[in-house]
Amino acid sequence: MSEDKSAVPAWEQRFRAARVSLPDWAEDAPDRALYVSNATGTYEVYAWDRATGTHRQVTDRPNGTTDAELSPDGDAVWWFDDHDGDEFGVWRRQPFAGGPDEEAVPGLEPSYSAGLALGRDGTVVVGRSTDEHGTTLHLRRPGAAEAVEIYRHEEYGGVGDLSHDGTLLAIDHTEHGDAMHSAIRVVRLLPGGGAGGAGIETVAELDEVTGRDEPRGVACLGFAPVEGDTRLLVAHQRTGRWEPMIWDVATGAETALPLRDEQGRELPGDVSAQWRPGAEALLVEHEYEARSELFSYSLADGRLTRLDTPRGTVGGATARPDGTVEYLWSSAAEPSAVRSTAGTVVLRAPGPVPPGSIPVEDVWVDGPGGRVHALVQRPAGAGEGPFPTVFEVHGGPTHHDSDSFAAGPAAWLDHGFAVVRVNYRGSTGYGQAWTDALRERVGLIELEDIAAVREWAVTSGLADPARLVLTGGSWGGYLTLLGIGVQPELWALGVAAVPVADYPTAYADEMEALKSLDRTLFGGTPEEVPERFTASSPLTYVEQVRVPVYISAGVNDPRCPIRQIENYVERLERLGKPHEVYRYDAGHGSLVVEERIKQLRLEIDFVRRHLGGGSV
Repeated sequence: MSEDKSAVPAWEQRFRAARVSLPDWAEDAPDRALYVSNATGTYEVYAWDRATGTHRQVTDRPNGTTDAELSPDGDAVWWFDDHDGDEFGVWRRQPFAGGPDEEAVPGLEPSYSAGLALGRDGTVVVGRSTDEHGTTLHLRRPGAAEAVEIYRHEEYGGVGDLSHDGTLLAIDHTEHGDAMHSAIRVVRLLPGGGAGGAGIETVAELDEVTGRDEPRGVACLGFAPVEGDTRLLVAHQRTGRWEPMIWDVATGAETALPLRDEQGRELPGDVSAQWRPGAEALLVEHEYEARSELFSYSLADGRLTRLDTPRGTVGGATARPDGTVEYLWSSAAEPSAVRSTAGTVVLRAPGPVPPGSIPVEDVWVDGPGGRVHALVQRPAGAGEGPFPTVFEVHGGPTHHDSDSFAAGPAAWLDHGFAVVRVNYRGSTGYGQAWTDALRERVGLIELEDIAAVREWAVTSGLADPARLVLTGGSWGGYLTLLGIGVQPELWALGVAAVPVADYPTAYADEMEALKSLDRTLFGGTPEEVPERFTASSPLTYVEQVRVPVYISAGVNDPRCPIRQIENYVERLERLGKPHEVYRYDAGHGSLVVEERIKQLRLEIDFVRRHLGGGSV
C-alpha cells in the first residue's frame, strides 16, 4: 500500500525526497560517472553509464557511504570503507560494471584519509593520517604488489594532484605548523620508489607562510589535463582573498589571472577555478555574499564570460568535453538539481520533488569587528512578529551559510519559527581577514557577532526575546554550548548537535587533522596555552547556564568525540541543570535519512515543550 503523502508533514517530505550529488566522470571515459544519492534512505555511491542510461548502486552499508572516486579509464570505482562513520578505514575497489569488492591497496593499515590520486597509467598515491605518524603518502606503481611510503610529516597534509602523465605529484602541506594556510610542494616520482621518501625528488615549492608576518595560504587546484603539461592551477590569498593563478612548476613562471566581468569590474569575494578539457580555458566559480555564480575564462585573450545560472548557490560544477558545464544548484526556496548550461536537467533523483521553502532576506549588522552578514527567513502566514526564533549557527568554522536549500531550517519555518543564520568572523567568502579573525579568542569572537545580530533581531521586531533558541551542529554545536554559558541572558534554549563541549579533552581524543587546526587557532596545545583553551571551552562556563540544554552525539565521532561530551553532561547532572541527551550509533552526523528525521523531531519536540506549543 503506497504512503499517503498528504499525511506526511512537508518537513519530513523534504528529508525523505531522493537527492543526487553532482556526478563526477572518468577523465578518459566521460560517459562513466559516479554520484551519491539517498534514494534507498541511506546515502550511498552510484555508478551511472551515461551512454546506456544505466544506474547501479555500488555501496550498501548500514551507515552509508559518500567518499568515492573513478579511475581515469572508468573501469573501477574506489570507495572509502570506514567503521560506522568513524572516518577511519581503507580504500576498496569495485569494477564499474559490478562485481566483488577488493582491498584497493593491500598492506596499508586503516587510517583517516588524506587524499587519493589515481594516474592514467595505473599509478596510485594514497594519503593517510594517523595519531601516531601524522601524514604519510604512499605510492604504488603499476604492477607493484604493494605501496611504498614516499612522504611523512607530523603536521597535517595531503595529496594535491598527479600530473596528466603521472610523473609529478603536488602535495598540500602544513609543515610550517599553520593549518589555516597551507603550502604546496611538487615532487617528481622516480622509478622504483623506496622507503623514507627515497622515491621522489622535489621540483618546486610554493610557500606563502614561512617567514611572513601575514601568512597567505596556497592550495592545489589541479594540473593541466594535457600530456607533458607542467602547469598547475593554484588558489592563493596574496590579495587578501582566495583567487586562482597558474604556476608552471618546471620554469617557476607564475601567471596572474585578471578576472574582470564584461563591464571591466573585478569580481568581489572569493574566486576558484578548474581546468576545462584541453586546458585552453578555465571554469571559474565566484562566491560572494552567500551566493555563487559561474564564468568561463579564456586563457588566450583573458575574456571572462558569465554562464547563465539562477540566483542562488552553485554547490559544485564540472566542465564536460562537449563544451557544456554541469552544476548542482539550489536556493533557500528551491530544492537542488543537477543542471546544464545547455538548459537541461542532467540528473533527476527518482520520486517526487521535495516541497520548496521560503526565500532568505539579506541583513547586514554592525558588529565589533565589522559588518556582519546574516540570512533571515520568516515563517509564512504568521504575521509581522515578533516570532519565536531559531539562531542556527553553521559549522566549520571555516565555512559559511549560503542561499541554498536546507531541510533543517525549512522544518523550523514550518513550525512557526523565524530562522536566522549568521556568517560570523571565521566564515569564508568575506575575505581572508574575516576568516582569520577568530584565532586565539576562539569561539568568543564568533559569539560577539552572533550577539550583534541577535540585538538587531529583537529591536527590529523579528524575534521574541523570550523565545530565542541557539542551535547548531559541529562547530555550531560548540558555539551553542559556549553561548549559553558565556551569554546566558541572551538565549531561552540551547540545542547542540555533535558539539565540542570540553575543549582540552576534545583535543586529546580528536583526529590528527583537527589537532593541527586547533594548534593553529589557539597558538599551541592545551599544555602550552592552557588559559586559551580554558577560556574557549564550554565546560568552563557550565555553572552559568540558565536554560534547558539538548545535546545529540554520535558515539563513533572522531571530530567531536563522545568522552568530552559525557564530561559536560556529567557536570550538568551534578549541577542539576535541565538537559536531555540523545546518543546514536554513527560518527559526525548520520547518512541515514530516518535517523536524521528522528534527530530533528526530537529537537523540535524539545523546543516546543519548553517554549510552549506541545509536541511535534
